[in-house]
Amino acid sequence: MKKTLYLIFSYYLIQGTLHNLGHPITPTYVNDLALNPRMFGFFFSFMSLGIVVGSLFWGVLGDRYKNRPLIVFGLLFYSIAQVGFGTSVNPYIMTAFRFLAGFSVSASITLLLAYTIYHSPAEDRVKNIAITAALLALGTTFGYQVGGLLGNLFIREVFYIQAGANALYAGYVALTYKEFSGKHINGAKLTDQFKTALRLDRSLLVFLIGLALATIAATNLSKYLDVYIIDSGYTPAQLGTFVLVTGVVGIFTNFVIVPWVAKFKKDMLIMRYLQLASALLIVLTFQIQPLMLGLYTIFLIYMVMKAMFEPLEKHYISLSATPKTYASLMGVRQMFFSIGMVLGPLISGFLYEINPLLVFYFSAGMFGLAFLLISLSDRVNLRLKVSGNAVR
Repeated sequence: MKKTLYLIFSYYLIQGTLHNLGHPITPTYVNDLALNPRMFGFFFSFMSLGIVVGSLFWGVLGDRYKNRPLIVFGLLFYSIAQVGFGTSVNPYIMTAFRFLAGFSVSASITLLLAYTIYHSPAEDRVKNIAITAALLALGTTFGYQVGGLLGNLFIREVFYIQAGANALYAGYVALTYKEFSGKHINGAKLTDQFKTALRLDRSLLVFLIGLALATIAATNLSKYLDVYIIDSGYTPAQLGTFVLVTGVVGIFTNFVIVPWVAKFKKDMLIMRYLQLASALLIVLTFQIQPLMLGLYTIFLIYMVMKAMFEPLEKHYISLSATPKTYASLMGVRQMFFSIGMVLGPLISGFLYEINPLLVFYFSAGMFGLAFLLISLSDRVNLRLKVSGNAVR
């Protein structure tokens, strides 16, 4: 069991690093091609749309077939998509490659999460999910830092380096991934599995809509803050350093704070007020000048809130699944999560052109709405509990 968990942890660290090499140089790449700044949001939204479509697809297949070839297949096509994006200059072709990248990478995103849950005893599940989130964050900081430094030397070639390294990672997964037996669904029609996966109780549905709104807010902050920092005169290397610091904060939160918070077994209460606190912190951040002062103080507190929320919500959703439906339910979770990633940048692309600060205040409003919906989900769950149908 421990050996399997260590392998899972290594997958998250490597994936977090490799899949974020291109992010700090993408705003510069868009500017170098003289594309409309709005295209940055479109590219990210279409990648997220690919994840929306792919998550349920890979999740249902993951409950039906062996996972290793599905993950490897997805990773290899992600490499192809990155090469295609880096060699294209036509924005429509680039958008198509972004969609392919999202569809492909959703295989590993969805199936590795289900794999983690399956191999985690109930008492250690929150801790293990937090560790994977911490390692993914650590990898993300490495990826941003390395990608930002490479961006000082060249731009387009970063995508080629990313694609090659990711192909090697696919080989590593092919050699080390151990299938878990006894959980696959047999006999059911594939179409019936999709219908079953989408059949959610009211409490969970409301919660997932709240998750989508929170994701809109968090995605806008993550992606348009990158653009805002560059547009404010800072360099890709400075952006990479800032992301490195936020990553360290996230790692500390997941390794230290989340396991401690999980002991209180008040996940829903905590998740609700994390949204409200996030809304207030974002408004305060952009009242402070210079920008980096607000980011390195108030915004870092928000990053603690964000890092706490993710493992708690994944654990809460996993309570509605069985070993034979972990992959499909995590696919549904990733689908709602990615809907937020699609809508956020599309809306914020227009807001950013009017006034960049509108993006961040809009995000604060989305956190406020997420607070209301998660609170409503809790009330619905209490009512269902009376009838014996609540989320456990």
